[in-house]
Amino acid sequence: MIRVVIADDHAILREGVKLLVEADPDIEVVGQASNGLEAVRLAADEKPDVLLMDIQMPGVDGIEATERVRRQSPTTRVLVLSQIDNEEYLVRVLQAGALGYVLKQNASEELVAAVHTVHRGHVYMTPYMASRFVQMHFRKEEEKKDRSKQLTPREQEVLKGIAEGLTNQQIAEDLNVSIKTVQTHRGNIMEKLNLHDRVELVKYAIRTGLVQLDASAAIED
Repeated sequence: MIRVVIADDHAILREGVKLLVEADPDIEVVGQASNGLEAVRLAADEKPDVLLMDIQMPGVDGIEATERVRRQSPTTRVLVLSQIDNEEYLVRVLQAGALGYVLKQNASEELVAAVHTVHRGHVYMTPYMASRFVQMHFRKEEEKKDRSKQLTPREQEVLKGIAEGLTNQQIAEDLNVSIKTVQTHRGNIMEKLNLHDRVELVKYAIRTGLVQLDASAAIED
């Protein structure tokens, strides 16, 4: 028997979801919460297998509640049930520790299967949201490539030198500039690409084809 708690601020919707999931003989609803704080408390008290969590609730919202549940009741798996079809919210709830995301408009077709999937410890995403998630990933990769095009030719030379394991002194000698100039270029590169250390710079240079993998032997330094 899969023990489930439903958290949503609309009582009618909670009752509808209860009827829907309990149509499966292997699922039992053991509690209902009308806000995020109640959901956290109920998860601690009832220790359900799966917590169906809405995002937009008064007080503590579903994302914060998910974070608290994962810390305080780690055996409870959170499945988000929301009407928000925005991939940024999908990323946020996954980062908070949820294992699934089902759109309310698809609940009648998907929710029972999603509960079983999450209960087994697997991730479930409404196909539409999964598609949006993949598109977002590739879009961000393209944006990274676009940002690399903003580097000046000299900045690209400095980045290549960094990725090949050269010191600032060596890069300065190769480019016939001062170490201070190399340091300035390096700072500009990190700011433009939103990267924070040398390892990230090396990985970026490899991903964008600026250097080959075997040319970055010093990546672990």
